Amino acid sequence: MHTSSDPLELFFRPQGVVVVGASTDPTKLGYGVARNLLEGGYPGVVHLVNPRGGTLLGHPLYPSVEDVPDPVDLAVILIPAAAVPPVLEACGRRGIRAAIVASGGFRETGPQGAELEAACVEIAHRYAMRLMGPNCIGLVDTHLPLDTTFLPPPGPPVGDVAFISHSGALAAAVIDWARGQGFGFSRLVSLGNQADISEADILPLVAADKHTRAITLYLEGVASGRRFVHATRGLAQQKPIIALKVGRTEAGKHAAASHTGALAGQNQAFEAGFRRAGVLPAATVAQMFHWAKALAWLPLPQADRVLILTNAGGPGVTAADAIAAQGLRLARLTPQTQQLLRAMLPPAASVHNPVDMLASASPEQYAQALRLGLDDPGVDMVMVILPPPPMFSAGAVARAIIPLIQTADKPVVVVPMGDPLVAEAVAHLRAAKVPEYRFPEDAASALGALYRRSQWLRTAAETPLQPVDAAATAAAQHLLEDDATPPGQWLPPQTVRAILTAYGIPTPREAVAHSPTEAAAAAQEMGFPVALKVVSPDLPHKSEAGGVVLGLAGPDEVAAAYESMMARLQAAFPKAHLEGVLVQAMAPAGQEVIVGAVRDPLFGPLVMFGSGGVEVEGLGDVAFAIAPLTPADRAYLLEKTWAGRKLAGFRHLPPADRAAVEDVLARLAQLAWDLPMLAEIEINPLRVSLAGEGALALDVRMRRGQDKPPGFRP
Repeated sequence: MHTSSDPLELFFRPQGVVVVGASTDPTKLGYGVARNLLEGGYPGVVHLVNPRGGTLLGHPLYPSVEDVPDPVDLAVILIPAAAVPPVLEACGRRGIRAAIVASGGFRETGPQGAELEAACVEIAHRYAMRLMGPNCIGLVDTHLPLDTTFLPPPGPPVGDVAFISHSGALAAAVIDWARGQGFGFSRLVSLGNQADISEADILPLVAADKHTRAITLYLEGVASGRRFVHATRGLAQQKPIIALKVGRTEAGKHAAASHTGALAGQNQAFEAGFRRAGVLPAATVAQMFHWAKALAWLPLPQADRVLILTNAGGPGVTAADAIAAQGLRLARLTPQTQQLLRAMLPPAASVHNPVDMLASASPEQYAQALRLGLDDPGVDMVMVILPPPPMFSAGAVARAIIPLIQTADKPVVVVPMGDPLVAEAVAHLRAAKVPEYRFPEDAASALGALYRRSQWLRTAAETPLQPVDAAATAAAQHLLEDDATPPGQWLPPQTVRAILTAYGIPTPREAVAHSPTEAAAAAQEMGFPVALKVVSPDLPHKSEAGGVVLGLAGPDEVAAAYESMMARLQAAFPKAHLEGVLVQAMAPAGQEVIVGAVRDPLFGPLVMFGSGGVEVEGLGDVAFAIAPLTPADRAYLLEKTWAGRKLAGFRHLPPADRAAVEDVLARLAQLAWDLPMLAEIEINPLRVSLAGEGALALDVRMRRGQDKPPGFRP
């Protein structure tokens, strides 16, 4: 028996495998599993179990798991769902600690199947056994080799891309598709229902595999977003991870009452989680593997400047547009490089980027232009476009440039455009592991993935900022413990202000007033001008309800505004509970942004930043990041949004205090992380004054969630 202390390792390095449900009928899936193990080159021992006995492919069929001899570390079970629990019991008694349940008929079929699945997990846990599936196709290691699937031969092409999939059918299709795409797999895992083993369990073993150079994931969801991020972040620093998250257009969770909650959907949560974990999010299956080839085979760029080499103008322009769409820049060639290009190309050729060498470009000219481009200090990446040359073969061009690409310390992708006329070039490029794409858009997308990974690696070691001390956290927690606001309701202004003060988030002078006289007195004490804002748990959007009056210059104006506001709101919202008003000192002029946090059930608190004011949802100028924030997270939030970019100044707007915004973001993120009983926080607007003059949280709401929310910490 295998002596490994980690049962998960047994899935990839078993000394012996038992197939429960092996069949002598070639039309049965149990026959396919036995065939792939016995004829696929697996170096270990294979045992077959079928109560009917007999032989299969020259191997005996044992009546039960208990009857098979040693060694046996891994069980592959493909029998009716109802028969699986007793077989798992037998495997546990036999000392088998790894099992793949390929059978369907479990949670995916309804409540009865879910009960059956739960029973299987309980048995596995009782015997310290790890369970893959059910409702999966198993796994493949092409280098051992080991194939526990029932898929028809030939198996997956051998290669260096790993694929972990929640869908067995997609895994099967991708295996066949990859044969015609010039790349192969190292390990392939179908997780099925993930009753026990999830992608977070399998990722470390795949990342540790010496044959794997890039990891791809097909995800329909994750059991715990925080666990996924925690498990993945360190692995992504070792090897690139690309994920396709499906279901991105679904509504996800119900929108919360505030703007922040309404804007933070399931897709934003996954994007924020992927960004923190260093996972590159792909939009399509094909894109995921286009990126994987480039990440597995090419060096990473130092910056974002791309050189385009082509023999035709149209594809060069197409490539330039595609480069810009990826957020990359066209490289500016040095005068020396341009002079050397001009000396070797016809007079009509363009030596600016894109470099158009004209249709007459020879293999030698392609190679020489590529060498000059790679030597230029202003070039970080190169895209070589190769429509069928009229005077030479595309294959000859490929042969000429491949040695340069293989020895370059800058990434080069090739675009052989066409089909039969570039087939020879494609074959040469694939054999040399040079990423090739039919059109410039796919090549540009791959270069974008390379650049984004290089960017992430530069900040991967950053730790979240923690600008608040333990005493402040404890004080805020006590405030919430003493507050009687029920779950789902907005906290009173006094509690909100006290929490903000504990976390060092600046607010204007303010006071709650319950009558015109109290309002006038409070305004007199803090100085004019002031604003009045209604205090009501039933009117969270004060401006839309008409519950905000600005610029009041004296006590009489304040008292009159109080009376008229209350009368107006009582008439418009007769069922609303009006507690009074918040009297607030008017803030200096400045730019207005929104800052918020909402608790996602999978990923915990997400911080939002964007354009503030009453049109925040209509503008949609927002970005999200996982709390607490790293310096890179803060930079992303500000650079991703127009609200953040215009802090540097725009037309009539002078530069605002970006440092103050970054400080508020860090403090709010820590607040959301420290206080899990808060479901939602929104500062809208945060008024940002001139550079060096700070920022003030003008309107703040906090909504209480569950006192003991679901766990989201690693």
